[in-house]
Order: sequence, then C-alpha cells, then structure tokens
Amino acid sequence: MEVPQDTERRLGEDAGVTVTNDAASRKGSVEQGEEEQGRQSRQSHSSHASNASDDTDPLSPLALALSAGVEAYEEVARVRTATSIGSAASRPPDFEVTFEDDDSEDPRNWPLWYRSWIVFSISYTTWVVVFYSTSYTASIPGLTKEFHVSTTVATLGVTSYLLGLATGSLLAAPASELYGRRPVYVICMVCFTLLVIPCCLATSLEEVIVVRFFGAVFGAVMVSNSAGSIVDISTEENRALIMSLWSIAPLNGPVTGPVIGGFVFESLGWRWENWLALILAGAGTVSMIFSKETYAPIILQSMAARKRKDTDDERWWCRYDQKLSKLALMRINLLRPFELSLTEPILWFFNIWISLIYGILYLCFIAYPVVFSQNRGWGPGISGLAFVGIGTGTMLAILTEPLLRKIINAHPKDSLTGRVPPEATARVMIIGAVLVPVGQLVFSWTCLPGTIHWAIPIAFGIPFGAGNAISFIYGSNYLAGAYGIYAASALAGNTMMRSVFGGTLPLAGPSMYAALTPQWAGTLLGLLEAAMIPIPIVFYRYGEKIRARSPIIRQMREDQEKNERRAARAKRWRERHQGEQEVIGGTRPSEPEGRLTQEDAEKGVVGTSPLGPSV
Repeated sequence: MEVPQDTERRLGEDAGVTVTNDAASRKGSVEQGEEEQGRQSRQSHSSHASNASDDTDPLSPLALALSAGVEAYEEVARVRTATSIGSAASRPPDFEVTFEDDDSEDPRNWPLWYRSWIVFSISYTTWVVVFYSTSYTASIPGLTKEFHVSTTVATLGVTSYLLGLATGSLLAAPASELYGRRPVYVICMVCFTLLVIPCCLATSLEEVIVVRFFGAVFGAVMVSNSAGSIVDISTEENRALIMSLWSIAPLNGPVTGPVIGGFVFESLGWRWENWLALILAGAGTVSMIFSKETYAPIILQSMAARKRKDTDDERWWCRYDQKLSKLALMRINLLRPFELSLTEPILWFFNIWISLIYGILYLCFIAYPVVFSQNRGWGPGISGLAFVGIGTGTMLAILTEPLLRKIINAHPKDSLTGRVPPEATARVMIIGAVLVPVGQLVFSWTCLPGTIHWAIPIAFGIPFGAGNAISFIYGSNYLAGAYGIYAASALAGNTMMRSVFGGTLPLAGPSMYAALTPQWAGTLLGLLEAAMIPIPIVFYRYGEKIRARSPIIRQMREDQEKNERRAARAKRWRERHQGEQEVIGGTRPSEPEGRLTQEDAEKGVVGTSPLGPSV
C-alpha cells in the first residue's frame, strides 16, 4: 500500500518553504536531488503509513488513520510560512536520513521474534486496560454492601472509567506525535498502575469513582495508540494477520472482565478485583519498558541527530525534523473531532449507530447478572461465564476476516481510482447491523423463565458479539475511507461519543430491568438496535452522493484537483524545456514567470492531500 507521491512529499517537508520564480538561483543538482529524495521517501518508513491496494487490504484506510501524525503533518504543510527554513537548498538530498533496504533500525526489519514480542506486549497491555473497565461490574454487589449505596450509584465506577478513556484518548495522540510512542506508553502505564492502588485501599465509593476516572485517562494511551504501533511494525503483506492477532485480546477485554472478575469476587472479595488489576497492569508496564520505539518520525529524527553529532555536519536531516506546533496539535486532536461531529451529517448517523450498540454492549454487563444471578440463582463466578457467548462471537468475527475481505473486494471498483469505494465496507456493516438486534432480541425472549435451558440465551450472545465486532471495525473503516486525512479526527469524535454512551447507558440498567422485567427491557434495546439497521443500508446505496454533499470532503476533492492540475502543468513545462535545459556553473535556467515549478508542485505548496481510496 502506498501513499500518493504528492502526499508523501508534503508530509516530509518542513513548514517554511519559500515560493519563488527566481529559479536561476536554484541548483540543477537540487532538482535531481529532489527526484532522488522522492524516490527514497517512497521507500522510507513514512510510506508505511499508507494505503494497501484494495485487492490485498480493504481495511487500509483504517490502517492509515491509526498511524498518528499524518493529519498533523498535513496541517503543517497547509500553514507554511514564507521563509527559507527547510527549503530544498538547505536540505541537501544526499544528506537525508531515511530507512534503507534491510535497515536494522526500521521496525519492519526487526527480527520476527522481537516483533512478535511487541505485538504480544501491546495486545496484552491494552487488554488489561479494557479488562479493568468491566471486571468492576462483577464487584458491584460487594461495593453496594460495604458502602451502603444503590446498584445505580455503584455503577458510576463504570461510567467514570469510560469517560476517562474518552478524555485520555484525545490527549495521548498528540503526546505520541511530540515525544514518540514508547515514552508516552511507559509514563502513562506507570501512572495507570499506581492509580489502581487507591482503589485497592479505598474507604469510600467516591474514592473509587474519582480515581478510576484519572486512572483511565492514563490507561487510554493503550486504547488510542496501540493499533498505530501495530501498523508501525507491519507491512502490507502481513498487516491483516497481525492486526487480527493483536485485536483478539482488546476486543475480548470487555467480555473477560466479568468472567474472571466474577470468580475473583466470589472467592476473595471486591478489593481483590483491584489487586488483580494491579498485578496485571504491573506486568504490562514492565513489558512496555522493554519494548523499543516504533514510531518512524521519532526514530528518523534520532538517526539524523546522531548523524549530525557523529560527523559534526549539520547538513544531515530527516523529513520529520520540523517539530509540530503544540497549538496545531491541540486544535487537531481536541477541537477538530468536535467540529466534525457537530457539522458532518455522516458522523451524526454513524456516531449515533455505533454509540448505541456500544452503550447496549456495556449495559449487558449489568443485565447479565440480573438475569443469571438474581433470577436464575447463579453465583458471581458461574454467571460471569454467560459472557462466553459474546466472546465467541467476537472471535468468529475476527477469524472470518478473509471471507469479509472477499465480500468487500467483490464490490465494483471506483472508475477514477481503481479501488473499492468506502461503500464496499457497508456491505459488511449491514451484516453486523443485523446480527446485533437478532442476538439481543432472541436473548431477551429466552433468558427467562428459568424453564428455558440456559444454553439458548448464551448461544445467542454469539451473533450479538459478532455483530458488535463487525460494526465497530468496519464502521470505523468506512469513516476512515470517507474522511481521508481527517480520519483520525472523525474516529476520535466517534470514540468520544461511544464512550459517553457506554458509560451512561449502564446507569439506567438496574431501574430499567426492575421496572420492565429483563424480557421487555431487552426487547426495547433490541428494537432500538433494529431501528439502526437502515443506516448502513442507506450508506451502501447512497453513500457516494452523501459524501459528495459533505463540505469537508468536497473541499479535499477540490484541493486534490488543484494539486493534480499544478503537477500536470509542471510536468508539461518540464517536458517542453527538458531539451533546452543547460547546466552552467551548477545552476539551471530560470523557469517561466507565473508557472509553478516541478519542485514546488511536488512539494504541494498549496492544498491538502489526496483522499486516496475515499475519492
């Protein structure tokens, strides 16, 4: 998968580039060097955060969106100032530091055993953070008894944790772009681990609720950045496999929480829920300490700095030497997700759909104990096993990825790009949207009375879990494909909203199930999910027209067309004057006044990046 050349050059250039027609002062060797730079750049690690061909990886838009920094570097490219800093003359192409073939510092060339260790460490540590969000639900009976509060009040511990994850996700991304993934992982996980201790020793429920929020703010670094780390070390050929292996643990984190937590609470009490989380988080923190940096811009910056120091030559540089503005990063990561969520109709529907099914998923962690513990008389440990059905469905959704890939790639290709459009993903989204209410409704109708065999409602957790996993993964991929360089902001807004739903809907669980009975409460939720089925169907049928009406997508298309016209003009000029070009004293002839030079066109002085597969 390959980022378009125009995009790559803009991502690699510094913010200050002088736009001038005084080409007589430019070196002919610089022009040749820029060509070589472009060739090397396309081979560099930055091109790894790119789009796979549609025939090999239909999830390539999501992979690109998970690579932190693309949107931020595009923002820098659009706000360049007219200075000479970072101009081609001050950045000799022969002194550019890039990843060469078989470069041992390129994370994708690390030994297989070490990359496997990275995948395991990141997957495990992410699982711990997600696991802690739901293991708490198993200890709610103990908390209500010890602190003399209602179940609804005790459920606030889930709410505060998910709100903390939402808040932290917006902060972790810019931190990793400024300082790299590893230091942010280590610092945040150390804080997360230490903040589990007050929960272990809490003397009031208020302490638990507040501390869980701040712990989740730090733990969110794994939720927001871990998938990007997997993209860092994977290639187009093995990305789908590695992403699938990585996702097994995080996607099953919510399910394994009450399963393990139920037995721990039953045997050792609610405090040991937190002691266990402390032990698991400590192991995850240690694993992150022994993992190396995977983020290409930080690695290349370090290599360039080392070259300058070792050779005492300041000409060594890398395409990421331009430090990103903290103000720009704050705007991108904190404000833009809200801007898009409020102004983009596409996000209105997707945020509501995905947030609703996510909130109902977390509501299940309140509903299942009501059904199996209160009504069927199961103990906390055994009732936790009822979630195995949902976990099985999640696993099946992951394992059927090759089949889902074929369904997506069978969609007619876009005539302009030769790739499947985002609407191809909607084919699979429809499957997920149907499976979720089917599993929910049948579970509701068979969970009670106790004369119905327990295996039937648990078995229908399988389509429920599979539908949830498919909706999350491929719904996110649709947004990534539709919004191009703004995908990270679109996904951040979606994550924020679904975390709010996941944190608040469970608060209504105890009273709703008591007032309506589990059967009717579950039926109401299933009908709400069924009402969402038309959303992916509409986007499958009319998604292209809907995207064409989006102001921000239309603006990106216009910018792409401008870039293509500029590049075409530069190419025509170059072809006309190639035979006339002379090299005299290390200089080249001036280019026509008013025409954009090839060098400027390739740097993309004006405009934003192409949308790639989303056009």
